[in-house]
Amino acid sequence: MLRLPLAERPDWQATAREFGFHFHTLYGEPYWDESACYQFSLRQIEQDLEDPTAELHQMCLEVVDRVVRDEQLLERFCIPPAFHDAIARDWFAGSPSLYSRLDLAYDGKGPAKLLENNADTPTSLYETGFWQWLWLEQQVDRGIISHRADQFNALQELLIDRFATLAARYPGTDLHVSCCRDTVEDRGTVQYLQDCAEQAGIRTRFLHVDEIGLRSDNRFVDLQAVPIRWLFKLYPWEFMLREDYGPRVIDSSTRFLEPLWKSILSNKALLPLLWQLFPGHPNLLPAYFEDDPAATSLSHHVRKPIFSREGANIQIIHNGRITAAADGPYGAEGYIVQQYHPLPRFGDNHTLIGAWLVNDQPAGISIREDTHRITQDLSRFLPHIILD
Repeated sequence: MLRLPLAERPDWQATAREFGFHFHTLYGEPYWDESACYQFSLRQIEQDLEDPTAELHQMCLEVVDRVVRDEQLLERFCIPPAFHDAIARDWFAGSPSLYSRLDLAYDGKGPAKLLENNADTPTSLYETGFWQWLWLEQQVDRGIISHRADQFNALQELLIDRFATLAARYPGTDLHVSCCRDTVEDRGTVQYLQDCAEQAGIRTRFLHVDEIGLRSDNRFVDLQAVPIRWLFKLYPWEFMLREDYGPRVIDSSTRFLEPLWKSILSNKALLPLLWQLFPGHPNLLPAYFEDDPAATSLSHHVRKPIFSREGANIQIIHNGRITAAADGPYGAEGYIVQQYHPLPRFGDNHTLIGAWLVNDQPAGISIREDTHRITQDLSRFLPHIILD
């Protein structure tokens, strides 16, 4: 695993405008960064990242199956009691999922370590599935990168295939897609998913989350009063279940992407359960609920709120002293602790790998880096290549 400095394409910003990549710079800081790329060998990709991603995902699904059968565990996951039965029904019914992303610490040598599972609303789809692939094609065409170079990136192809399968399951049903207002990144992610769905023959309709209405007969509708029968929402379940309309989800006729059972898979409480079920697994780190006496065994650990996203409210603690921290709105729901495992460092950059899955199958990787040890929403995205 190498970090290779590269000259930027002189026309990349014009190309970004052409292809609708409007969030390559955020708040005046670069988000997309092609001043370097990461290089992997095929063995590293296949044995150290792809195979463990598939195995870790199946382990996570085993945790879901255990949690839905146990009221006490559902409470540990801070899921409101009113939704316990509905989540179990959703799981046992096999409600289909679209995608997930596992965040991994990997230095090119030792086993990749799972840091968390982004299974409900993972972003960076467009820049992973399309933009970094376009970067590779152009750099190869211009002779900057060897024509032998490849990329672990089947994300777009697998998304389109998955949408085609779901379209056959729900024939003739429009897909409504939704995200919050005033976030260009979320809108870009949702637009990319719309494009993939439409390539699979699905008609899509966009609306913001706050534009979703509710009729007296418990049907969710859009601004034209069209019933929402199938909804992709870039809005976390832990937020949605606590909205005033949350209980209406249970009896509505809407099918959701991601499904309701993903509220378990995207939850940081997943990490202690994984360690309990698979202690000593080479791709796991010891993790415990903060009130578990065993948590005191971790003198160097990361303290994570159960609902934290994009690094918010994360603390790195060594012998009782906070050595790094990020602000945010989470924490009232409780914490887990996970053994500290440093991200690999390349110069001043701490590097995180996102391992994508579509329809339970590994689909590619994305790479984020930051000068800080905690990866957050503005951490830079860099492309990668496979070259032996």
